[in-house]
Amino acid sequence: MRFGFIEAEKANFSIAAMCRVLRVTRSGFYSWRKRKASARWLRDRNLLRPIRMSFHGSRDTYGSPRVHRELKEAGERVSRKRVARLMREAGLHSRRKRRFRRTTDSNHSHPVASNALDRRFTPGGSQSWWVGDITYIWTAEGWLYLATLLDLATRRVMGWSMSANIDTALVSSALEMALGRSDGTPFGHHTDRGSQYASKAYRQQLDDRGITCSMSRRGNCWDNAVAESFFATLKTEWLDHHRFLTRDAARAAAFDFIEVFYNRKRLHSSLGYLSPEAYALTLKTA
Repeated sequence: MRFGFIEAEKANFSIAAMCRVLRVTRSGFYSWRKRKASARWLRDRNLLRPIRMSFHGSRDTYGSPRVHRELKEAGERVSRKRVARLMREAGLHSRRKRRFRRTTDSNHSHPVASNALDRRFTPGGSQSWWVGDITYIWTAEGWLYLATLLDLATRRVMGWSMSANIDTALVSSALEMALGRSDGTPFGHHTDRGSQYASKAYRQQLDDRGITCSMSRRGNCWDNAVAESFFATLKTEWLDHHRFLTRDAARAAAFDFIEVFYNRKRLHSSLGYLSPEAYALTLKTA
């Protein structure tokens, strides 16, 4: 395997340096090259190209399950364990989740709604629910806040908004975007107990549309697990690996991640490894 790695990477690194790092001799490597390559080694070598293409096409975020799924969809007959082994040997590691701070301010005098959603997070279903939350992004110009609304039926980000201020206008803009691009008004809307969502103006927006308002129980992040999971993905696969000089640069990058990658390309495990947009099409044709 070490000789195979050297052969695969010889265009990128010195053979002598790789032999030294991997603690093998150059004579042993050249002797290995003269021997007829096994069918298994040749197959591994041919698989590395589509594996690398899938991994880098995901912006270095996919682990072996999603890479295996893409290869399977492309007609490659290969086991998941083989994909995992080849990725491990090639040093292709998906980004891991980190812990992050919350932005919820539940110490306010606004009335709060009961938990009508009650953790019914399964995609599909006859009743459409949107779940929302807020996160923060640091730039050299100062903080920038991001509010999103996801459709539980498809996991699509229906609406999102960014602002230097974490206020009701931030979440209202995300709601207006979601309503503007939706095929229909959702049955319900679930968030935490943050003051932005509990404000009179925001609750009035929901009432005017006949949307049921639901809120998590105090201090219970699992009641809004899908929105929390999306921000964990956003931070792991995008935010933790970028630094922004301006708020405009962060806005452009957020658009690229949400609209170009997440909604339309990223394979979602809870959707049978389809992207949110692709899964939404299956619901329309069902």
